[in-house]
Amino acid sequence: MTHPFKAVGLSYKTAPLAIRELIALDEPACRRFLDTLHQQLGLSDLLVLSTCNRTEIYYAAERDQSPAIIEALGQLKGVEDISNYYEYFHVRNSCDEAARHLFEVAMGLDAQVVGDLQISNQVKQAYQWSADADAAGPFLHRLLHSVFFTNKRVQQETSFRDGAASTSYAAVELVEELTTDVANPRVLVVGLGEIGADVCRHLAGNKNFADVTICNRTRSKAELLAAECEGLKVIDFENLSEALRESDVVISSIARDTPYFTVDLVERLEVLSYKFFIDLSVPRSIEAEVENVPGVLLYNIDSIQSRATAAVERRLAAVPQVRSIIEETLAGLDEWSREMMVGPVIQKIKGALEHLRQEELDRYQKKVSPEEAKRLDDITKSLMQKVLKQHVLQLKAACKRDEADQLIDVLNDLFDLERQQATA
Repeated sequence: MTHPFKAVGLSYKTAPLAIRELIALDEPACRRFLDTLHQQLGLSDLLVLSTCNRTEIYYAAERDQSPAIIEALGQLKGVEDISNYYEYFHVRNSCDEAARHLFEVAMGLDAQVVGDLQISNQVKQAYQWSADADAAGPFLHRLLHSVFFTNKRVQQETSFRDGAASTSYAAVELVEELTTDVANPRVLVVGLGEIGADVCRHLAGNKNFADVTICNRTRSKAELLAAECEGLKVIDFENLSEALRESDVVISSIARDTPYFTVDLVERLEVLSYKFFIDLSVPRSIEAEVENVPGVLLYNIDSIQSRATAAVERRLAAVPQVRSIIEETLAGLDEWSREMMVGPVIQKIKGALEHLRQEELDRYQKKVSPEEAKRLDDITKSLMQKVLKQHVLQLKAACKRDEADQLIDVLNDLFDLERQQATA
């Protein structure tokens, strides 16, 4: 594609959890970072995507700006030695590579749990932030709408989204496995962001979990979810300690910069048998050393593996079909981007022809009657449009043959477009 679109970022494929959580961005941070990249670095077509599995920045610039972007990210997160982490970042400096990667991310091809639906919603949210910041140009608008259209096709035409193989589902499946020998396991979910809320929905729909308690700093959010999912109990955040003591499983997706569940807090629970802690947060909300407390077993997001095997197998089988749909869309996007390149040339040709037409009309304006002048105007205008149409068709055909540059040079010389523009 003929556009300076690029990407830089890291994901679970290139960086461990400890590195990912170091630079993870919440919504306010994403919005601040967008503003920094747009206003201070002058980048356009910006998209900042930060999830538990990745932090990636998509942008348009003639030259590679990844070092400056990584440095700005380090400043935002207070990481003074960010250069020490360059090896974890993947740079994509070609438009084709960056756009294809975004498609694969948004479709769930690049997710830990293949086909994960959550990532498509996160891409939509990131796009909204870009639009709000006026940091999305024509190319990004077209690209993201192509992504959403492709997502719809994948949903309708393939089995790639069959089943419930999401991160939240995988977490619930792990809980089900861990509590096989526990009669009526008591589950506590703390933090009701997107993943936490999805976990609750899966728990509410699972007959093996009849005793589920939810807790959020904002109680109204918990009450809305409880109204949606029958059977969930709500407690105030201030009463969390008692609920922790009574629970067999604690699932945390609290959004904060430092762990909420510390060794000291967990030790005070005086665990008598086994208690399972599952941390779905990035940065982690449960201190890693908690697993050293007797009776406590800790699982973080990197230990959540794909457990919906049947759904995953169907999705893997559909991957070639998904990639084929992506390639179809990319081919259309490529054709559009090439036509965008010749758009200014078409306007110059139109201006040059109109200039010639007006010059000739001016020569005869005073020699003919108003009716004849009107007829001349109509005839020359029609002739100009036919000539312009022929050149437009030739330019579009040249775009498809990847020969637009040569034809543009010929047309520039033929119509003396540079001089015409200078004297316009």
